This record gives sequence, structure tokens and C-alpha cells, in this order.
Amino acid sequence: MGAARGRRVLALGLALLVVLRACSGQGEDGGGSDAPAAAATATAPMEEKERAALYAAIEGFVGKGWNGSGLYPDPCGWSPIQGVSCDLFNGLWYPTAISIGPVLDNSLQCAPDARFSPQLFDLRRLRTLSFYSCFPASNPTAIPAASWEKLSGSLETLEFRTNPGLAGVIPASLGRLASLQSLVLVENNLTGPVPAELGALLKLRRLVLSGNGLSGPIPATLGNARHDELLIVDLSKNHLTGSLPSSLGGLRGLLKMDLSNNLLQGSIPPELGGLRNLTLLDLRNNSLTGGLPQFVQGMASLQDLLLSSNPLGGSLPPSGWEALGDLATLDLSNIGLTGAIPESMAALAGLRFLALDHNRLTGPVPARLAQLPNIGALYLNGNNLTGALEFAPGFYQRMGRRFASWDNPGLCYNVAAVDAAHAPSGVVVCKDLQEPSVPQDRGRKPEASSSLVASSSAVGFSAARGGGFWSMVAVQGTVAAFLLSVLL
Repeated sequence: MGAARGRRVLALGLALLVVLRACSGQGEDGGGSDAPAAAATATAPMEEKERAALYAAIEGFVGKGWNGSGLYPDPCGWSPIQGVSCDLFNGLWYPTAISIGPVLDNSLQCAPDARFSPQLFDLRRLRTLSFYSCFPASNPTAIPAASWEKLSGSLETLEFRTNPGLAGVIPASLGRLASLQSLVLVENNLTGPVPAELGALLKLRRLVLSGNGLSGPIPATLGNARHDELLIVDLSKNHLTGSLPSSLGGLRGLLKMDLSNNLLQGSIPPELGGLRNLTLLDLRNNSLTGGLPQFVQGMASLQDLLLSSNPLGGSLPPSGWEALGDLATLDLSNIGLTGAIPESMAALAGLRFLALDHNRLTGPVPARLAQLPNIGALYLNGNNLTGALEFAPGFYQRMGRRFASWDNPGLCYNVAAVDAAHAPSGVVVCKDLQEPSVPQDRGRKPEASSSLVASSSAVGFSAARGGGFWSMVAVQGTVAAFLLSVLL
């Protein structure tokens, strides 16, 4: 009986082994990689010099109390470090990505006295280096000026995000990172000029230096015609001065250009008309002059054109708007426009947001604007528009506070066509239709501006529309700000 029981146990054990092997096989990919290769990968060694450099580099950021060798004796194997990725090269493990910052609960986080260790530049296969909220204002730290050339053959991504203590200049030596594809220095405390040496980064696809204290002109070298892979240029929210270099028109593959919230002057160079793939052009809040450039009507890929709060002057082109079939956001508020609103703007079939407020526009409001099939916000307030608004009652009901036409002394609406509940705010009843015994009522005039809150809102607007390129950020729409101001 004991022997029979033993045979049953043995049979069950063999069956369990078969099941386990079958389940293991289901995890293999279609290429049928064999078990010996998988075992070799799991036990691949790591050079002691490379391991020591990794420990020393991380210790410099997270503090001397960090015991890397004790906590993570096999950092690329069975004891991985959160935020560190490794790859195999010639049978050896090498760290290829280091990300430090409070992203996850167990992420590596910088100590109050975080510093750059020289051993960081000994990680010869490093492809990605990222820091988020690592250097507080209490720990002023500069980006190292030397040794970047050691990573010139490997580093593809370098990011510093939200580091109030990251101060000083952007080192010119970053221009030696020949393999760099993404340079993101966002919301730090960097000052000084944008290094002209960055123009040597011919593999660069994304250059984002927004939210710092950078000053001086935009280097003409950034428009190197050999930058055929550059897709995004964002130098917004700095203190950049001077004129826009015409060489930027040589970035023929560019998708998004954001130079908003600077101190830029002069006219918009016509060479920018050569950016045929551009989907976002954001030049808001500068001191640009010279009128609305005619060439923008030939940029058929544009989805967001944001030029508000510049003393551009001039008038709206009377025709040609039909070429901008993909345009979703057009912000021309507070740029000194004169003349009439052309009826041809009703050909902007994809338009969702139109801001012409705080200009000196005159004449009637084209009734066809209400027929824009996708319009969700229309701001005409703060002009010298005249005549009767001829929009259908359903337009006012659908738009609500997202239609603004107050502060146009000569503008009125037909009381017979619009009920009081949906009458446009701040607009009087047309005198020839008003009953003599009823006093005119301009209604409540909300204090609001159509200007988009930040450059990220425009990017998010495009992204929500068609997938977008930047995964950055949520829409902070003007409409929300408008509604909030009204309710308050």
C-alpha cells in the first residue's frame, strides 16, 4: 500500500513538472528563444568598474548613507534599482538609463545636498539621464561644464525638470553630445544665453528650454539646415531678446515652435513660411511688430496659430483662409488689428477657438462665423464693431459665455430673435427694435480675457484633437478660465 501511494505521488509530481514546463513555454516569444540563452542572460556578469561607477553616481545624488552594494548587489539582475535600466553588450550588463526623482514611491530621490559625481561620466553606455525635482532652491547646483564628451557616443536623452536649485548657465559642452536626440531643461533656474554650440547637435529631435531665466538672442545656429530631424523647439517663458533669426526657416521637419512669453522684437521673418510641416506656432506675449504675416496662410499643416499680445498691427487678410483647413486654434487677441473681420474667415472649417478681442476692429460681425462647424469659443470683445449681431438664437444658447462681444459700443442684438436668457452679455438691444418704454440694458460684463493660459494649453488642445506629439500635459483652456471668472 505504501509503495502504491509512493507511485501516485511520483506520478503527480511528474504531471506537475510537465504543466510547469508548458506554462513556461507559453511565455516564450514567437522566435522560440531557448532556455540556455535565457539562463545566460539572467546570470550575465557586470564589470566591477561599471558597477562601482553606478553606485558612486547614484550615491552622489541620493546621499552617502545609501548602501548600493548592500541593497543592490546585482543592480542589473535579480536586485534591480528603481529608475535604473540595463542592456546587454557583448555578454555584459551596462546601465543605459538613470532616472532620479519622486515619480514612484520607491523611486530614487535626491538628498538635500545632492551633487554630481565624476563617476557619472564613466558609465560608457548611458543613453538616458533624467532628473525630476532633484535640486531644491536650498541647494544651488550647476550643470557640470566638463566631461560630457565622455558620453558623446551614447547619451540620447538628457532631462532636468522642475529643479529650482539648478542654477547657472547651460554649459556649451553639451554641444559635444553628438548622439543627443532630446534635450529638455524645463522649469529650472538656469540663466545666461542659449549656447550657440547647441546648433552642433545634428541628431536632435526635441529642444525644450522653457521656464528658465535665459536671456540674450536666439542663436542663428539653431536653424542649421542640417537639423532635418528636429521636430520640437520650445524656448518659451524666458527673457530672450532680439529678433527671430531667419535661419529658423531652415528647420523643414519642424512640427512645433513655441517662443512665447519672451522679450523678442522685430517682425516675423518670412522664411518661417518654409516650415510646411509646422502644426504649432506660438509667439504670444512678445514685442513683435510688422503686421500679421501673409505667409501663414500658406502653412497648410497649422493647427494652432497663437500670436496674441504682440504690437503687430495691420489688418486681417481679406481672403485665403480656406487654405488653413486644419487650423483649430487662432489667437489674434491684443495685437493692434484694424479694419474689418473678413467674411472669408468662415471658411476655417476646423476652427474651434477664435480670439479677435482687444483690437481696433471695425464694421459688422459676419453672420457666417456662426456657421463654423466646430467652433467652441468666439471672442470679439473690446473692439469697435458696429451693427446688429445676426446670429441665430441657437448659436447663443450653444455658446453661452464662450461667446464674448461686449465693449463694442456700436454693436447690438435683435431682441425679437433672442430671448433674454440667452442674450449676449454686455450688448444692447438694437434701438430700432426696442420698445420705447424699456430702458437699454447692457447686462453684466464679465471681466475676462481670451488669451490662452500657457503654451502647454495650446499643445494639449492639438493633442486632444489628433493625438499630438508631446505627451506632456493637459489642456488648461481659456474657456475654463473664462467660466470661472464669470461665476466668481
